[in-house]
Amino acid sequence: MDAYDKGSDARHGQDGPGGPDLPDGEADSAETTAPETDGAPEAAGAREAADVPEAAGAHEADVPEAAGVPEVARAEAAGAAKVAGAPEAAGAVRAAPPGTAQPPAPRTGVAALSPRYQVGAVVALAVVAVAVCAHIGMVFLHLAPSNTLTKQHGDVVDEWVFPEFEQNWKLFAPNPLQQNVSVQVRAEVSTADGEIRTTGWYDLSAEDGRAIDGNPLPSHTQQNELRRAWDFFVASHDSDDRPVGLRGTLSETYLRRIALLRLDRDGAAGPGGVVERVQYRSRTTNVEPPPWSGEKVSDRPTVRELPWWSVSAETRGAKSGRDGQAAREGGAA
Repeated sequence: MDAYDKGSDARHGQDGPGGPDLPDGEADSAETTAPETDGAPEAAGAREAADVPEAAGAHEADVPEAAGVPEVARAEAAGAAKVAGAPEAAGAVRAAPPGTAQPPAPRTGVAALSPRYQVGAVVALAVVAVAVCAHIGMVFLHLAPSNTLTKQHGDVVDEWVFPEFEQNWKLFAPNPLQQNVSVQVRAEVSTADGEIRTTGWYDLSAEDGRAIDGNPLPSHTQQNELRRAWDFFVASHDSDDRPVGLRGTLSETYLRRIALLRLDRDGAAGPGGVVERVQYRSRTTNVEPPPWSGEKVSDRPTVRELPWWSVSAETRGAKSGRDGQAAREGGAA
C-alpha cells in the first residue's frame, strides 16, 4: 500500500500543475514502477462494480463502460446480477397479478350431479313435497269441524287417516282425558277332559302398567296396543255395544285377538285347554281434581261389561290340534 500511494503521488506530482518536481532518478523509477501497479485500481473498480448489482439489483446492462471496466469485470458484474435473481429461479412463490382470473370453485350438492340426475332429484323432491302437503291437508280435514269438503269427501279422508294416522284432542283442549280406564278380560275354557270352566278377570291394563313402570324404554305395544284398541271399539260402537259399520266389526276382531294373545301368555287355558269365548269389561274412574280447583266429580267407578264373544274362528287350529293329539293318544292306548 505504501508503494501504491507513493507511485500515485509521484504520477500526480509529475503530471499535475501543483505537484512537486522530482529528481530525474526518482521520476524514472516512478515511471518504471507505474505499469506494475496500474492493474490494482482496475481490479478494485471491477470489484466495486460487481458489488453494485447485489445491493441495487441492477442488471449487466447497467454497468457503465465509461468507467474503464474491462470485459472480465463486466462479466463478473453480470454474474452477480444473476445471482441476485437466484430466489426466483429456485422456485420462490410469485404472487399472481391483480388481473389474473382465479380457477372456479368445485361444485357440491345437487349442482355436482350430471344434468340427468339433477332432473331426477328435482322430480323426487317435488313428489315428496306434494305427498307431504296432501297428508297435512287430509289430517287437517280430519281434525277440522264439519265443512263442505268433509261432507262430500269424508270417506276418502277417513280411508287415508285411519288407522295409522288417527288424531284426537284427548291430550289437549277442548276435551283432555280426565279418566283412568282399566280394561279387563276373562274366558270360557274347554278343558282336556271336556269340561267348561270360566276364568277370573285378568286386568290387562294393570299388566301393561307394571311393564311400563320403571322401564326407561317401554315398547309401543305396552303403551298403546290395548289403549288404542279400546278407544277404537268405543268410537265405533253405540251405547248398546252394537257395531257401527265395518269399522265396528273390525274393532271386535282386533280385541278378540288381543285377548287370545294375552290369555295365552298368562296360561289361562291350562294344559290341554282351549279358549272358547272371551268377555271384556272396562272400569272407568274419574281423576280427582286438584284441591284448589273446587271442582266436584264422582269417585264411583263406571263399569261397562260387553257380551261374550266366540273365538272359535281364531282357535279352530288349536282345537283341531288338541283333538288330533287326543285321538293319537287314544289309538296308542
